[in-house]
Formats: sequence, C-alpha cells, structure tokens
Amino acid sequence: MASIGIIYWSGTGNTEKMAELIEQGAKEAGASVTRKTVSEASCDELAGYDVVVFGSPSMGAEVVEESEMAPFVASALPGLKDKKAALFGSYGWGDGEWMRNWSQELKSSGVNLMGDGLIVNEAPAGESADACVAYGKAIAAF
Repeated sequence: MASIGIIYWSGTGNTEKMAELIEQGAKEAGASVTRKTVSEASCDELAGYDVVVFGSPSMGAEVVEESEMAPFVASALPGLKDKKAALFGSYGWGDGEWMRNWSQELKSSGVNLMGDGLIVNEAPAGESADACVAYGKAIAAF
C-alpha cells in the first residue's frame, strides 16, 4: 500500500477541493493518504511518503503561490531527488504555463515526476472532478 502525502495551498478553495478528490481516488485505490495545507507541513516529513503530491493554484502572471508554496517546494527539493512526486492545481486564466514551469523545475532537480501535472479551470466539477479522482488512483499506482 502506497503512502501518499498531499501538500497544497488554496486561496479560493478550488485547489483544496482538488486535493480532497485526489485523496478520495488514492484511498479508493488502497493508498494511505495524509493531506495537509502547506502551512501545516514540514519538509522533514516528506521522506516518510512513497509519493509526494504538491498542489497550488496559478497566481499572478501564471506562477505557483509565492508566499508559502514556492518557498516550501524550493526548500524541499534537495530532499526530493529520485522521489516520486505529482503536481496539481487550479487556474482561472492562461494556458497552464505555471504548471509546465513547475513540472520542469521538479524534473530538472531530479524528482521522479508523474506526468506533467493535473490542472483544472476554476472549481472541479463533473468531468474535471472525475479527472481528479482518476489522478488520485493513478498516483496510488505510480
């Protein structure tokens, strides 16, 4: 059974809802899941997870949330080399550039990243909610 840590930042609740749906899918697939906001998490605990999942909405000019999430991931990166990880987040504008850049940042740091991340426009509902649950199942099997 995979142990998954979901660490996220959410401003409007859309990314939080994605985290809940991803957790649901991972648990349905038999994984053990810990879900925390980035302010509740510590870099030290990441070593205890088989897969680390980071979530952030697109902010400003398509960037990862800059006050908590980006600094947390930057400080965690040295300990994530060869670690399995996945990314997700919501957006309200743009084309997902922030997720492409974030994926590249992790891959270039030696993280074993699952795909290129899951993005959802605004709040997950219908097909996008189903995609979050499916993503959680895929993470559990990663």
